[in-house]
Amino acid sequence: MNFKPVKFESSPQMYARIAGLLYLVIIVMGACSQAFVRNKLYVSGDAIATANNIIQNPFLWKIGITADLIMHICDLPVMIILYYFLKPVSKKLALLNLSFNLIQTAILVLNKLNLLTALFFLSDVDYLKSFSTEQLAGLSYLSIKVHNFGFGIGLIFFGFVCLFEGYLIFKSDYFPKAIGILMAIAGFCYLFNSFALILEPELSHIMLLMPCLIAELSFSLWLVFKGVKLEIWKQKCI
Repeated sequence: MNFKPVKFESSPQMYARIAGLLYLVIIVMGACSQAFVRNKLYVSGDAIATANNIIQNPFLWKIGITADLIMHICDLPVMIILYYFLKPVSKKLALLNLSFNLIQTAILVLNKLNLLTALFFLSDVDYLKSFSTEQLAGLSYLSIKVHNFGFGIGLIFFGFVCLFEGYLIFKSDYFPKAIGILMAIAGFCYLFNSFALILEPELSHIMLLMPCLIAELSFSLWLVFKGVKLEIWKQKCI
């Protein structure tokens, strides 16, 4: 029995729904790993309390890392599908958008090693017994801090992705212009928050990313329930 993949051009709505569903998985996995794992175990400014929380809940910490990795795995098909949807507007800009997206995902995947390192420093193994409990807690806390900054650096590239996608969506005519505007606003929010984290951390705040959640959730739901305006999309593909 030969398996023949469905061509993108013959079934764009199916691919739109796949991208939308995977985008929703990305949002849910990212929110859960941050809100229900790291925010629960990480105590800002207190390395000892953070270390104790992780030691008492190592499996929960691993679940958070796993959820992040699932999110990044889903990133890949979503960015490829969106490339095919957006390239009729501008192939060069869609390719640039794909490149920034790949860099962002590569940074964030590699950055997960910092979360694993935070756990390794708290392991009960012989080769760590030359360090004091306070030193190991400090090293673990430092690894989490490095992860937080690595996450911010990755989102700089994703901020540009949102700007590019916002422009392409706005110009496409087969996606709502309002979503294009929301995505562009999300891009500016990501960029401001990430650069603030590096330059002036006091200006960086999770609330600055709320417009990003609204934009990405709106886009993912539109892909699931509406897809693209087929007639206009087919005309752009000619």
